[in-house]
Amino acid sequence: MKKITNFSQSACSIAILIVLGLSIPLISKAQKPAKPNSETGLAVTVTPEMLGAGQVSSGAVLPKIPPVTGNRSKPVASWGKPLPYPIVIADRRNNRLIEIAPDKKIIWEFPSPSLKLYRGNEDVNFSADGKQLAVSEEDNFDVHIVDYESRQITWTYGVPDTRGKGAGLLNYPDDAHLLADGNFLTADIRNCRVLIINPKDNKILTQWGTPGKCKHNPPTELAYPNGATPLENGDILVSEITDAKISRITREGKVVWSVSAPNIRYPSDAFPTVDGKQVIVADFTKPGRVVIFDPATRKITWEYFVKEGEASLDHCSIARELPDTGDILIVDDLNDRVIVVDRKTKAIIWQYGEKGKKGFTPGLLNYPDGVDLDVFRDWKSALSR
Repeated sequence: MKKITNFSQSACSIAILIVLGLSIPLISKAQKPAKPNSETGLAVTVTPEMLGAGQVSSGAVLPKIPPVTGNRSKPVASWGKPLPYPIVIADRRNNRLIEIAPDKKIIWEFPSPSLKLYRGNEDVNFSADGKQLAVSEEDNFDVHIVDYESRQITWTYGVPDTRGKGAGLLNYPDDAHLLADGNFLTADIRNCRVLIINPKDNKILTQWGTPGKCKHNPPTELAYPNGATPLENGDILVSEITDAKISRITREGKVVWSVSAPNIRYPSDAFPTVDGKQVIVADFTKPGRVVIFDPATRKITWEYFVKEGEASLDHCSIARELPDTGDILIVDDLNDRVIVVDRKTKAIIWQYGEKGKKGFTPGLLNYPDGVDLDVFRDWKSALSR
């Protein structure tokens, strides 16, 4: 609609309509443009911190991508200690995904194609076939699917720089997984809900939790969920910030169990251990902590906690038990590094990034926030040719 700048012209037009006996459509309150709200979306002010380093790349020469020959149940050949597989890191304030081999070579990278659409990637996980990546962006209020080989964004849900609870809107989405059936799982923290979305038509297939009702009563109500991790049998581990609650819920919405994680103040993205019997969770605090516990007894079976010094953690967001070695992979967010801790000695045996030093050139990260293992491609053989 063109804006009328000449009032006399507008008045004249109305007078002609009256003379012709034509009705004048009255602008009712309902017809006026609605003010933005949580249903229609609220614009978010983008700060320099949210933009981070901007559109950056390591500049590394990337090798040819090998074909997918493995999966999570039958992974490709292990590199062994200290890191058995390459890892894809959501390098949040560098607005990029970057894959690091166990020998610390950069083997794949996805820099932001547009800071409006893609910035602040904070969680990343491979699809079941290893060909796509599910990505969440909390303070860009959207989630994406990235095609690994073409390095293209193929799907987005949510409106960049806009928060809300209405159709197509999110409010601080954390965690992102592509389920085996192709549907997209995310924890919509500030809307206090977990969603399963069909990327084909953007319809919400499952919603646990109710916006505005942020208390622990799963699956009807959730208290600020910031993690939703699919398990091998289809159940989902849901982490709630309030009272450090971890719940196992079936796809049908039945709560299998629900407990408070022991010794954890701020749970971040609980994962199953490799055998599927226990839970590993990072404590997003300073100093940070990682706990493995048995949900049946709430007994801690392994713990990493260092109060100060080089080995201490600062707001760690992800902890994963590594296949093959049993050691622990940790994303140490505010220390700008990803580390591997030896299961027995609790010594740091592998590290990418330098503690407290931000950067995007080889060897450096800027607020890494998510990680997944590339068990799908035999990079070890590919790089040795």
